[in-house]
Amino acid sequence: MQRRSLRRHFAGLTTLALSAAALTLAPGLAAAATQAPADHTLAPDTRFYVPPPAQGSVQQILQLLKSGQLKNAGLLTAMESVPSAVWLDGETAAQAAEPGNLGSEQADADVARQVRLTLAAASLEHAVPIFVAYNIPGRDCSEYSAGGAPTDAAYDAWIDAIGSALGSAKAVLLEEPDALANLPGYCGSAYSAEFPDITNTTRVGDIRYAVATLENDPNISLYLDGGNAGWQNVGGMAETLTAADVQQSQGFFLNVSNYQYDANSDYYGTWVSACIAYATVNEAQTPADALADVATFTGTSTPGGAFAGPAYPPTSPPGGCATQYWNGGAPGTDIASLVGAYNGVPLSQFGVWSETSTTADLNTSGIDASYASALAGTVPTTHFIVDTSRNGLGPDSMQTYAAAPYDQPASVTSSLVSGDWCNPPSAGLGLKPTAATGVDLSSLDSYLPGSPPLLDAYLWVKTPGQSDGQCDAAGGVRSWDDAADTPSIAGWPSSSSAAFQTFDPLWSLQTGSVFTDPAAGGWFSQQALTLAQNANPALTPAPLP
Repeated sequence: MQRRSLRRHFAGLTTLALSAAALTLAPGLAAAATQAPADHTLAPDTRFYVPPPAQGSVQQILQLLKSGQLKNAGLLTAMESVPSAVWLDGETAAQAAEPGNLGSEQADADVARQVRLTLAAASLEHAVPIFVAYNIPGRDCSEYSAGGAPTDAAYDAWIDAIGSALGSAKAVLLEEPDALANLPGYCGSAYSAEFPDITNTTRVGDIRYAVATLENDPNISLYLDGGNAGWQNVGGMAETLTAADVQQSQGFFLNVSNYQYDANSDYYGTWVSACIAYATVNEAQTPADALADVATFTGTSTPGGAFAGPAYPPTSPPGGCATQYWNGGAPGTDIASLVGAYNGVPLSQFGVWSETSTTADLNTSGIDASYASALAGTVPTTHFIVDTSRNGLGPDSMQTYAAAPYDQPASVTSSLVSGDWCNPPSAGLGLKPTAATGVDLSSLDSYLPGSPPLLDAYLWVKTPGQSDGQCDAAGGVRSWDDAADTPSIAGWPSSSSAAFQTFDPLWSLQTGSVFTDPAAGGWFSQQALTLAQNANPALTPAPLP
């Protein structure tokens, strides 16, 4: 996942020989922003803000130009011309070392300044900025992007600074990627021992404070962390969101820094919204009820009450919140015709889901029918957005490495799949940002009542080209059996050496070198160019001087 906001560098851009025309907004977006409806839904013709290009991208474009790689330079320029999010971070290491609260106070002043400068720049573009708040205490399970505010009080003050700086301006704000899908209770015993004061309850409390502080602004569209379609089960994510007061916000966001197919995110988001509606409206579950369960989540989400999934295996139309990890359905559903009534399988993330798929592990008809039965006419109303910055080719099944010449065993490919969120070398840019998604329930889930639009926008949230972290065996996201093949890379370290644990075998194969990924948030030039070359829909290289 994206772990740190990359500070944008304005100085020197005029000397970079990049024409202003080459850094225009993505084609097809409207020429001006419009006011959102009262429910904070983004208008279809919303124009989103294009931040200045990242310093690493500018340097890479210049190098490509100097080496005569004009097409690649044009592709990266086109990538940097697309609207994307501005990430808001907390204390720097130097600020954290300041005595007392000086560091936190400086961080609050810095984030307020960053917000105001971004709003001023967005105003010049007549565009709506997308902000990502990323400073939750104990973030990222203290892994690649460890950090965050030192205390809950410091976090609240940081949120206050953001709210004050936003003023009456129109903006989209995504509140804390990973904060709810990766609760402290999922982080393990070592994390709990190191951070005993950071719990599921305090995490939810931090998010609820942000909701209460920021959503009152009628011009802010606030979304909470909903993970992705290949992660937490529907009921667990819906219950966690409910505990965090998602119904007092605009909704939730999906797929940030991940690679799930758009259709799969659309289905998953609709099911999470349907589960929230079923549990809170039909079954009168309250946020307090939800928090009582969420407070006990360890290892993974285990929803309770109305958020729990149907009995397994069901023998009648199931109730509860159906999940992507079992898709059985009643007679008459397409899945029943494929595998039998009330038989089901987990949905695969390595293909596009649909109600009519003839592939059993891609068929959603049973899940849709389950929600139609459970909702009994109640219409879901919790909205969501989807990050499409890197999902143009979907997630990587890592089966390339199971075949010759790599011949990696199933244990290795399974481990690689578990870490496929971390700088996979086969990714491509996805759909460009737009609030004109054209996706409503009638076109997505024909079994559900009505057709209210729930998907507010596709956005580029993760900054394309920024590393997810140093993806290696030491971090638990890369694995390789060097006895299964003979690597052709000169200097490949021996499996018995420490160096074998601290390089990325996938990008080493890709680059023909012994390669270590940049730290989280650092510019990853090889990945950036691959994303642009693999874009789906394809990028049109920007014209260059």
